[in-house]
Amino acid sequence: MRFREHLWAYGFGVAEAMDTAQRGMGLSWEQARELIARSAALARSASVARSASVAAGGLVCGAGTDQLADGESYPIPRIVDAYASQLEFVQSTGAGVILMASRALAASARGARDYLDVYGELLRQAERPVILHWLGEAFDPALRGYWGSLEFDAASGTVLELIELADGKVDGVKLSVLDAAREVALRRRLPAGVRLYTGDDFGYAELIRGDADGHSDALLGTFAAITAPAAAALAALDRGDLAGYEAAMAPTVPLSRAIFEPPTFHYKVGVAFLAWLNGLQPHFALLGGLQRQRPAEHLIRVFELAAAARALTDPELAVERMHGLLAGMARAAGAEPV
Repeated sequence: MRFREHLWAYGFGVAEAMDTAQRGMGLSWEQARELIARSAALARSASVARSASVAAGGLVCGAGTDQLADGESYPIPRIVDAYASQLEFVQSTGAGVILMASRALAASARGARDYLDVYGELLRQAERPVILHWLGEAFDPALRGYWGSLEFDAASGTVLELIELADGKVDGVKLSVLDAAREVALRRRLPAGVRLYTGDDFGYAELIRGDADGHSDALLGTFAAITAPAAAALAALDRGDLAGYEAAMAPTVPLSRAIFEPPTFHYKVGVAFLAWLNGLQPHFALLGGLQRQRPAEHLIRVFELAAAARALTDPELAVERMHGLLAGMARAAGAEPV
């Protein structure tokens, strides 16, 4: 909860119980329910009530189908029921909804029609506009061929058809395919008023800045790692200060690319590592011991790039914790600490 208060304090909204929170990688739906309920209660509490981002509705939560076991095919009505149960719970907390990409649907759908049927029913049940979650296979290999096609243009056509049929129930599309050109192409095809939320943790700086034809909004895991400099960059952009935006945002890009380097789905290690260095969690730990999936060399590089990007909000604490981590690694390897 302290991490969420940290994000709100910098003016960001919170996308709760998404893949950054290890949905599908250790966090069960039962645990996600508790996380959503706690964050929703905190958003309503006096301690954060003055935050402009919370007042503007700065909490959206993921609704998916992860109460269904992976690796199996399911009847489409059962997938709808799983989604609907989570949708109902998120709406009951007062939070906004992100309809997460579903492994069960990816494994069970026979084509684009099944996606249109499933999402069409969910949009009918939505009390207010939702965000659609399009997560590429770099983030989750089980989602290959989502929206019923391996071809991006064909999949985009399905999404656009869904939006057209949705009668205003789609706020935007969160796209994470790590391909800026494809993102811009989809963004230009979206109807007026429907946002493209970039999930491109490599090319976000240019996509957010935009061009004469528009810009992408952001729903980025990397913002959890680069919170302070990203907030400064966006404040400069709001003022029309493009030079200030570049000065603050450009140094974060090498850091983000390091955190999200292949295998990309292990980016959570870097996010948790920086949260620990910045004093926002007491241990460098992830569910299932996932923090061990990146080597020491990777963590050292992330630390150095975070310092260069001004992403270490308490540098003295970060240095102290980094020294302790390296000393512990050296002892475990039977070497003398440096």
